[in-house]
Amino acid sequence: MGARPHIRKVVFHVNRDKPGADAVRARLSAFARSVGIEVVKGIKGLDGSVDAVVVVLGGDGTMLSAVHRYPGVPLLGFNLGSLGYLAAVEEPHFEDAIQALAHGRFLISWRSMLEVRSRRALNEVVVAHASAGHALDLTLLVDGTPATRFAADGLIVSTPTGSTAYSLSAGGPVLLPDTRSFVVTPVCPHALATRPLVVRDSARLTVRPASAAAVHVDGAEAFRVAAGESVDIAKAEVAVPLVELPGYDPCEVLSRKLGWGGFARAMPQASRGKGA
Repeated sequence: MGARPHIRKVVFHVNRDKPGADAVRARLSAFARSVGIEVVKGIKGLDGSVDAVVVVLGGDGTMLSAVHRYPGVPLLGFNLGSLGYLAAVEEPHFEDAIQALAHGRFLISWRSMLEVRSRRALNEVVVAHASAGHALDLTLLVDGTPATRFAADGLIVSTPTGSTAYSLSAGGPVLLPDTRSFVVTPVCPHALATRPLVVRDSARLTVRPASAAAVHVDGAEAFRVAAGESVDIAKAEVAVPLVELPGYDPCEVLSRKLGWGGFARAMPQASRGKGA
């Protein structure tokens, strides 16, 4: 994590399916200009700037799309959805967040990614049966050594950021963002002894499905593999820069979003496309 200069340029990445999103963008664009931030359109407007941020208006799915559209550019998520782990800034604080950008009051959190066949994932890589509704026999190797074999609807390999997404819904543990580990979570395993596995993030994971399988990256199908074909998953060499504002605490976000400790805003179980 490191400090950043005052922000001079901002791009708004908007999910226009969210009610009122365009109105929020117009309001925040005017406010950004009033505090000396130039509002530009698209990645070409950034011109390699080191003093630029992408402000994401939507939910965590919109954040994931911005990760892949603006590689290497710091992202700040404004929540227009329901949960919003990644898009953690809530409506009453939108202008405060823009003001913090203008005055350099923020840090950058570098979030690790997974890589599989040149595709990168901030949340997770999923290996599942090519035909929906079918179980899959899977063999897992860690650094080339067989670790386990099991039958399940699929297997999730998630980053710490993605541990509160699909993996959490499948019964995986929550990892704090700075944890140097990945989680391997089976989906609906056919044996009670099959449990999630936490591995160091320097490990190379190999998944070998016994039947044809589909590989999904951050919720979208990326490619398919034949029976017995190896799927190698490892930590990507690049990371995702996320903006953290003053007072950000991942434990507080989890408590607030999941309703831990009796918080009033108890939320439903996490689902694919969300992340801490």
